[in-house]
Amino acid sequence: MKNLNHSLGQPDKIHTVYEVTRLVKMKLETAFPLIWVEGEISNFHRHQSGHMYFTLKDENSQLRSVMFRSEAQRVPFKMKDGIQVVCKGRINVYEPRGQYQLVTRLMEPKGKGALQLAFEQLKEKLGKEGLFDSQLKKTLPLLPKKVGVVTSPRGAAIVDILRTLERRFARLHILIYPVRVQGEGASDEIVRGIDYLAQLPDIDALIVGRGGGSMEDLWAFNEEKVARTIYQCPIPVISAVGHEVDFTIADFTADIRASTPSAAAELVIEKEQSFMDQIENLEKRMVHHQKYFLQGQKQTVLELLHHKAFQNFKDKIRHLQQRVDELERSAMETMERQRRTMSEWRSRAEFLEEKMGSLLKRTAQDYRGKWNQLSTALHSASPLNILKKGYALCWKNGSQKLIQDIKEVKEKDRVSVSFYKGEFTCLVQKVDPDKSIQSEIEES
Repeated sequence: MKNLNHSLGQPDKIHTVYEVTRLVKMKLETAFPLIWVEGEISNFHRHQSGHMYFTLKDENSQLRSVMFRSEAQRVPFKMKDGIQVVCKGRINVYEPRGQYQLVTRLMEPKGKGALQLAFEQLKEKLGKEGLFDSQLKKTLPLLPKKVGVVTSPRGAAIVDILRTLERRFARLHILIYPVRVQGEGASDEIVRGIDYLAQLPDIDALIVGRGGGSMEDLWAFNEEKVARTIYQCPIPVISAVGHEVDFTIADFTADIRASTPSAAAELVIEKEQSFMDQIENLEKRMVHHQKYFLQGQKQTVLELLHHKAFQNFKDKIRHLQQRVDELERSAMETMERQRRTMSEWRSRAEFLEEKMGSLLKRTAQDYRGKWNQLSTALHSASPLNILKKGYALCWKNGSQKLIQDIKEVKEKDRVSVSFYKGEFTCLVQKVDPDKSIQSEIEES
């Protein structure tokens, strides 16, 4: 031992492991207060506490790293092994193990934005689950009557939708659920709006969307909760987010994707407009066919007029030609009268419906009044009501038969006397069948 001390020399001070670790910690953290590090994620692990542990590596070395829950919650994309990232953080020494590590505060994917990567990851995930399956898409009803709209009440989307419907004179009932369409909490409001309108019994379809903007502005429609709510909605959903070049996750999960809010409104009413156009075309064809038929008849008559065999009937045929003209005019007038008659009958039916409703209401009130009168009379004639006035009922003791005649009572019979409240039993000492209340009143 003396030889060892002599060869090494006598140390000025011997440090503990802790003191050395603390010294390294101070030096490193002072030298690297905040740095950017580029590398590939490996050995990624998310702890149940929410903290994320991983290693940044390149072809020559590796660096242990940690990202605590408060910062990890703000990473929009899914971290996994193999992703090239750029991290901003500070060097820290984990004293219990004597290891240095990068405490990451900010993380961006290398080569593309965090939101774009998050979009692609979620799209891939939901696609594998079948949420984009075209065979599961619901179709719009033939003629929608009531449509719900989930959007901002002050945004450009609702203005475009209402303006389009007004321009096309669409007879459509619009129910608006106002929500925020960007910023914190917007996705939760959109989910609540879809769930609320979907449970209403008379909603035929939903339009969910907003006007254009940046990817950050449209991000609420890329949230997983919004995508799943749209997919699970029991009624058809039209996604109308941004402009024609904008695509969101909501567009893929919706039953129909509209390039703009105005296009969504057009989709809702296009079938109704198509029916209106077909009806108008059929009306025109019917009129043209009738005119063509009549013209053909006229031509036949004119040809007959010039035929030698019919020269003697020239005057008759001219009269028939005049008659054809009158029939044509009469047919047109009849069609017009039928249209007016249908309108008058419709007004008459509405009047009779209103009159019948008033009559039924008065009849019900009359029957209700008679019912009240009968109830009052029945109550007055009720035996219980009579007993309330001081009268009593007499029964033979042990019998359920009411005594109605004095001849039914004999001396020494036990008789029960019932009042409205209470009852007593007595022994009959004397029976006088000839005595009456009326005679006593007359004597008094």
